[in-house]
Amino acid sequence: MKKEQISDLQYLKGVGPKRAKALNESGIITIRDLVYYFPRSYIARDEAKTINQIFREIAETQNSQSQQIFDFTLQKEYTLICKITMKQVRQFSRKKLLQLTIYDGSSRYGRINFWNRIEFFEKIYQSGQYIVVSGVPEIDYSVLTFTHPEIEIIEPDEMENFQKGAILPKYRISDAMRRAGITMNQLRSIIRNAIANFKEFEESLPQKYLDILKFPSVYDTIRALHFPKSPDELSAARYRIKFEEFFFYQLLLTLNKKKIQTTERGVTIPAKSNLARTLYASLPFSLTNAQKRVIREICDDFGSARPMNRLLQGDVGSGKTIVALLTMLIAIDAGYQVAIMAPTEILAEQHFLSFKKFIENAKLDIEIVQVVSGQKASLRRKVFDDIATGRAKIIVGTHALFQNDIPFNKLAYVIIDEQHRFGVSQRAELIEIARKSLGDENLSPHILVMSATPIPRTLTMTAYGELDVSIINELPKNRKPILTKVAFDDTRDEIYSFIRSEIKNGRQAYIVYPLVEKSEKLELKAATEHFEFIQREVFSEFACGLLHGQMFWYEKEEAMQKFAGGEFQILVATTVIEVGIDVPNATIMLIEDAERFGLSQLHQLRGRVGRGSEQSYCILLTKDKFKSKMKNIDENERLAALVRLRTMERTNNGFEIAEVDLKLRGPGDILGKRQSGLPEFKYADLVEDREILEAARSFAAKIIEDDPNLSKSENSLLKNQVEQKFSSSENFYGIA
Repeated sequence: MKKEQISDLQYLKGVGPKRAKALNESGIITIRDLVYYFPRSYIARDEAKTINQIFREIAETQNSQSQQIFDFTLQKEYTLICKITMKQVRQFSRKKLLQLTIYDGSSRYGRINFWNRIEFFEKIYQSGQYIVVSGVPEIDYSVLTFTHPEIEIIEPDEMENFQKGAILPKYRISDAMRRAGITMNQLRSIIRNAIANFKEFEESLPQKYLDILKFPSVYDTIRALHFPKSPDELSAARYRIKFEEFFFYQLLLTLNKKKIQTTERGVTIPAKSNLARTLYASLPFSLTNAQKRVIREICDDFGSARPMNRLLQGDVGSGKTIVALLTMLIAIDAGYQVAIMAPTEILAEQHFLSFKKFIENAKLDIEIVQVVSGQKASLRRKVFDDIATGRAKIIVGTHALFQNDIPFNKLAYVIIDEQHRFGVSQRAELIEIARKSLGDENLSPHILVMSATPIPRTLTMTAYGELDVSIINELPKNRKPILTKVAFDDTRDEIYSFIRSEIKNGRQAYIVYPLVEKSEKLELKAATEHFEFIQREVFSEFACGLLHGQMFWYEKEEAMQKFAGGEFQILVATTVIEVGIDVPNATIMLIEDAERFGLSQLHQLRGRVGRGSEQSYCILLTKDKFKSKMKNIDENERLAALVRLRTMERTNNGFEIAEVDLKLRGPGDILGKRQSGLPEFKYADLVEDREILEAARSFAAKIIEDDPNLSKSENSLLKNQVEQKFSSSENFYGIA
């Protein structure tokens, strides 16, 4: 089959056997693949900057940054159309430099520097050539300079069209293509021939929806994506291809959600609960309006006779735990068991202790058990016996809850904490366990997924699109905003003095390090090494504790309890305290080597303080060398670190921080590619195309509202498309 496909491709004008093989190695097997090999960017004369404009923008940015050290944005990439006017090789003590002088008709000249592969680039680039330069420039001795930028040579005939306003597509040229001698200009010509010879342009959207959305036809869309006649035509084509990619995925999610709501039956749980009322009356604080709203939403789901599938988002310290416990008691009062699954043993332990404290304070007779690894066999047997007989009403544990043969008794409500994405297979496993315990294979449990790390709206609509969403967007009234400050090593003594004064006033402090033990590869402070220094040299008058991920669970529990009980004034720790630690008296968080932490981590760590009524502080300590540009630090890495630190200093809003994090890292890194459930979008971008995603989601919802199973003849094309695109996906439920 493969040989036949290559043979078919080789007869296309401009290809031949050698180039067909190179295209095949690049994943392009058929003419269809060529047609759908869309450009990664475009060269448009109107969008390119002049050397003068770029120089002025960079100079202005550098001037403003010198006024405020943390007002940085990531380096900007520019595109420049110019002519090579001179080429020279300069010899330094140990290295050679190939330098191209470039000019674009403005009042300044620019330079392109090559420090590597000098001989290779010297053969390619010649004086008199027109080129398109794309890269991140800098001002070097008052000259705009690009170092190893992306360069494309514009052929004379192309330059003539370009001067008339043509938009040139830029494709990814693989190593295999380069070895076969396929240039950008040649690939453009090959793809133009492919479009002319392709006879299988098939619409993926019904004409009715094309008319409503005012979309170009599939042929016009593809042709315009490759060879646009105008910026407006290109914009319309790009919008359609992105919309369509989002649309079919949102259609799938909406179908799944509708199917759950209409075909699955949930346990009916009355909202009235004496247990919940008793606990509520015993609370030493008042619930916020946001917490009350979320409880009502969950109660509505309980009473709807359909299974709840809800995502509960709330910033650190917003009070998700008490919402979870109150709704658990509602289910328990109706005669059911509940379970909560945490991602780590330390967080499971924290939930266990927190629930136990609330229930004891309310003088309620409710048994809570914990399922963790390392339990003695005798204890495990007793726990399982209590679960099987129904004496245990709340079961707390890690993911092992659903891997072991635990004898649940009428399990009707499951809470999954801390961003644990669960797909169809895990959901099916939960349903099967609950149905077995309920004694009714037609009943499904209520499921609540909780996240203390705010998730940007675009990711919520994709990774969690089949779930209803509740947000606690209000902090308790007695909480004061945490004051956050970026500091450098040269202020360390002042920081220690501040911590000392706070502790003498009865407060406690966290000091967080990025590693457990010293690493030769990373110049980062290690918790174990610096614990000794902190205890003996810095704060010898105070009791210090140590907590890190390599300790046994009972050692972690002991360290936490001693800190919570006031036996330790300072807790030296790693990011193991990122979630699950709640000590209201702790008011100071000092994070060492803060530039090495991600935004989400920094925000979660900061959330360990500010949990009481006293003013709390978070100090982000970083190296002095991050104050200014240093050659031994990657510039993008340095600026990204400064953006993270500046963002933390500027805002306590977790959702705002999440949006910045999304722009810095991308969706896969935020949710975790394996657990996120995110599809691989080829054309659309979750960061840049939020408005398109929202429009696609809204349009999909309208269609499913009118035709829940896509059974109408006018939607048969949509139904076929969904089945073709997602039939092998974990997310595919099947369509009735």
